[in-house]
Amino acid sequence: MSWRRIQMLIWKEVTQLRRDRSMLPILFVMPVLMLLIFGYVVGVDVRNLKLAVLDQDNTVQSHRIESAFTGSGYFTISAHPTTEAELKDDIDGGKAAIAIVIPPGLGDAINEKQPSKVELIVDGSDSRTGQIAAQYASGILANLSSEFYPSLLSKPGSTPAFGVDARVRVLYNPTMRAVNTMVPALLALVLLMSTQNLMAQSIVKERERGTLEQLFVTPIGRSEYLLGKLLPYMGVAIVQVIVTFVIGTAWFQVPFRGSLLLISVGLMLFMLSALGLGMIVSLMSRTRQQAMQTSMFLQMPSMMLSGFMFPVEAFPKWLFYLTYLIPLRYVLVIVRSNFLKGSGFSALWPQFLGMAVFSVGIFIFGLTRFRKNLDD
Repeated sequence: MSWRRIQMLIWKEVTQLRRDRSMLPILFVMPVLMLLIFGYVVGVDVRNLKLAVLDQDNTVQSHRIESAFTGSGYFTISAHPTTEAELKDDIDGGKAAIAIVIPPGLGDAINEKQPSKVELIVDGSDSRTGQIAAQYASGILANLSSEFYPSLLSKPGSTPAFGVDARVRVLYNPTMRAVNTMVPALLALVLLMSTQNLMAQSIVKERERGTLEQLFVTPIGRSEYLLGKLLPYMGVAIVQVIVTFVIGTAWFQVPFRGSLLLISVGLMLFMLSALGLGMIVSLMSRTRQQAMQTSMFLQMPSMMLSGFMFPVEAFPKWLFYLTYLIPLRYVLVIVRSNFLKGSGFSALWPQFLGMAVFSVGIFIFGLTRFRKNLDD
């Protein structure tokens, strides 16, 4: 074993890394990005949960309940519906993760030291957020019971014999099964990973083997080449989504209450962003290893910041607003809401609009840059 030869090999590898300008940022930026994401997302409480308040009592006590929720720091009032139909629309459209219904006569019942009740309606389409919201709300109402019925305490620190009875009702996913939330989201994630990775890897593989230049000395035009590349991977992605849908509904018994047409349109729009990202990755990479690393670099923030793994309400304000730049965030709301709630276009049009803007923009940018790269 020669130490000098080992030193020469080390020097060669370091020189290659230094010359590889596309790989160096990924190698050094990714650990920092992971640290920031995990530090700000995983290690914090879920706050700013969207709350709808239907106050049918309009008394001092009902206003105290509302202020207790807003003062806790966990909830932000996003809607004040006047009827239960409006309240359901707010939940269907994603305007509220939890709703509180204060019935008429609550203030009189508290003043007369009679039992009172408040209904909590939880959106179960995102089981993790729903469970957290229900726990926070139940804790706040338990504290309010002690405040409203202090004379009923048998001793300090004990719980009243009766007080504000929190009736929790979970919509769309009554058992809070995590798989009911995960399967619809996997439709979008499978589409993203398969389309983007296959598109990027295929083009880079041809560049590595030198077949890209050989293709362009044939009568095949640039547009024909692009269509020939895009269509097969669109077909593969569609088959994967169908398989995921069938297994999720048939094997895991996830209920489907939505429209196949609406969910298909949403996923097709999202596919444009995945194809665009695949073309962008192909421009940034010269080898399949670079393409794989770059794809991971782009996909990880999408998974972490879109609501796929962690509730977006848990993020700091600056990071929360940054999630609006991620197309996966919009399509997750569409597939979950339509899959489990049956929400229609009238409730989901803001998500469709936002996703269409970013997806079409990313696809056109990737397409134009890719065509320019081919022409050059």
